[in-house]
Amino acid sequence: MRAERCEPQTVLPQYFLTDQSPLRGEDAVAAIITVEDGRYLMQLRDDIPRIFYPGHWGCFGGAVGAGEGAAEALRRELAEELEMSASALNEFVRLDFDLRHLGQKQCYRTYYEIKTTVADVGRLVLHEGAQMRLFPPAELFDARLTPYDSFALWLHFARRRLAPEAMR
Repeated sequence: MRAERCEPQTVLPQYFLTDQSPLRGEDAVAAIITVEDGRYLMQLRDDIPRIFYPGHWGCFGGAVGAGEGAAEALRRELAEELEMSASALNEFVRLDFDLRHLGQKQCYRTYYEIKTTVADVGRLVLHEGAQMRLFPPAELFDARLTPYDSFALWLHFARRRLAPEAMR
């Protein structure tokens, strides 16, 4: 898979501001997938009305099902979306969202770091999303990213700036 420079997008996806389909915040998991040269594997979300941030780049992942653990949910999502078998998941960060003032509940999005190789990425089969692409960090933040994934990815990229001296 060859990473192409992603120019900043100027046209919003068709449904981003006009759709009125109900949305529901759910507990979710996401994978920060990196390859050996430091690039990040991202998914271009479908341009459909019933999802958060249609037509934006984001991390692979999804909702945590009832009675399902976060790591278990991510393994299921990666198998469904990419035919990826993720044995080593390293929890990276959890973001909590309080949607009670919007008539919903509190929910979380837990991010796991997954290291893989360019060769392994080449064997993945995309079943969800419009496309997948490897982005170097210098180009990643020029793309239209989902805001929560953008924050988690920036934390991942800048993690050494946040870690105690003993962890550097």
